[in-house]
Amino acid sequence: MTRRNLRDSGARRAGMRPRARRRRRLADALLALAAFGALAVVAARAPLLVRPHETLHGPARVADGDSLVVGGVRVRLEGIDAPELAQTCTRGGRDYACGREAQAALARLAAGGTVSCEGSGRDRYGRVLARCTAGTIELNRAMVEAGWAVAYGDYGAQETAARRAGRGLWAGSFERPQEWRRVHGGLAEAPHGGLSAVWGWLRGLFGF
Repeated sequence: MTRRNLRDSGARRAGMRPRARRRRRLADALLALAAFGALAVVAARAPLLVRPHETLHGPARVADGDSLVVGGVRVRLEGIDAPELAQTCTRGGRDYACGREAQAALARLAAGGTVSCEGSGRDRYGRVLARCTAGTIELNRAMVEAGWAVAYGDYGAQETAARRAGRGLWAGSFERPQEWRRVHGGLAEAPHGGLSAVWGWLRGLFGF
């Protein structure tokens, strides 16, 4: 390469450096704007969140074995999974409506007073994921202990105890609700806890 070519090449590189710096500054500015925009969304949405330890309190209407309506708000009991209303199971060699029995079990536990729930986010259907109590009874735990719900991200020890004692669903045979939904076209739902809990918080934050 001749000296002239070297000088021309160096000049071109020198001319490119300011343009590259301008592009980097523009990219940094756009990134900062995007970050400020995200913060603005968070600030706007924050009052609408169901935050951890925020209490829902009121009369309850039981929808099925793991969901209810408390004070007009739809609640999904966190960490458990109960048979769907249309689901049947087998006991004593005969089919029975285990979904309805699970619903009745939750209704008995929640009867006679108000229900309090501590929300931790929302599921993909907009329901508040929560741990709920009726008086001194924690509904999530009691449903698994009674054998009318299975562990779904929590309450594994309670499920083991119910299975060994043959309580509720464990008195016969049944499909786990998650599998039943997959086969029969029910609502898809991931187990609670872990990354699912983070995802639920984000759903509550951004409303998707």
